[in-house]
Amino acid sequence: VATPRDAEIRKDVQTYYGQVLKKSADLQTNACVTAARPVPQHIREALQNVHEEVSLRYYGCGLVIPECLENCWILDLGSGSGRDCYALSQLVGEKGHVTGIDMTEGQVEVANKYIEYHMGKYGFQAPNVTFIRGYIEKLEEAGIKNESYDIVISNCVINLVPDKQQVLQEVYRVLKHGGELYFSDVYASLELPEEIRTHKVLWGECLGGALYWKDLSILAKKIGFCPPRLVTASFITVQNKELENVIGDCRFVSATFRLFKLPKTGPTQKCQVIYNGGITGHEKELIFDANFTFKKDEAVEVDEETVAILKNSRFAQGFLIGPDGEKLPTCGAYTALEVKDVITDPFELAGRSDSAESRSSSAVGGCCSAKKCS
Repeated sequence: VATPRDAEIRKDVQTYYGQVLKKSADLQTNACVTAARPVPQHIREALQNVHEEVSLRYYGCGLVIPECLENCWILDLGSGSGRDCYALSQLVGEKGHVTGIDMTEGQVEVANKYIEYHMGKYGFQAPNVTFIRGYIEKLEEAGIKNESYDIVISNCVINLVPDKQQVLQEVYRVLKHGGELYFSDVYASLELPEEIRTHKVLWGECLGGALYWKDLSILAKKIGFCPPRLVTASFITVQNKELENVIGDCRFVSATFRLFKLPKTGPTQKCQVIYNGGITGHEKELIFDANFTFKKDEAVEVDEETVAILKNSRFAQGFLIGPDGEKLPTCGAYTALEVKDVITDPFELAGRSDSAESRSSSAVGGCCSAKKCS
């Protein structure tokens, strides 16, 4: 049940994104920037095809375009002016579909204005994208049915909703079995004190509603998702002395995680898998998350949970999965991952990414190009 405080936060956020921010350069922090990683050519091209006004009115905190998208049905939570939706609508193709939901009327209007423009540009006969005005924690009210999507994405929006559990619960409901929530969001290094949680500008800037990072796996488990898989992370800096004073010792990262909804299957054992290179834009290697990179034709030993995800999700067609405990014949190299090496803490990953990021300045850092770097 929404409290009066929740309703007040929602109203403040709508005002911030509908009236205070006129363009992405108006933001006070770099909460938009996730760890730099080279963006595949096909995604760069899809983004370049998005209408200029749509891109200009875009406020996200990372690039949330996962892999293996052909013919998928995708739901974008907090789709704003529709930049990600339009890029994705090109990547899923005419047989796929993308739905964007956002609570800010002005943003949904901008998104709807350009449906025909984009479909004409892509040469699609009928629109494969729909925009709905609604609340991401109330997907049922917006008419979104059970188990109707392969992938749900969200770009720096869940932190703007007071009831995170309700959002994740709704995502779980609308995902098909084997489906995935692939999302970028802001996380705090500790449980946030009252003065941060009630600060209007910090809410609008995605910090006031940030989840303590350890709480994500607690919520995921409670709802039925697999444990969260960390993809990228980078530190958030605040370019405002007054806000810095309010924040004090608390640190923030923007991080991308994958959460899978798997069918209840029997236990799996760790085994070897080989990636066949069949995923568009990732023909030579697939960087699945911060812990697993699969190179074409190379055998990799993976844990039980990763086996279950690869077997039961849209990635199944991209992998040869060996019988439990047996080695696969391979012409390539062989890699085994020690369990102790697995990174789950986004602050640890952000620390490691910092030096790598300065070395690869040619990569697009999340939505940095669309936002703070201007």
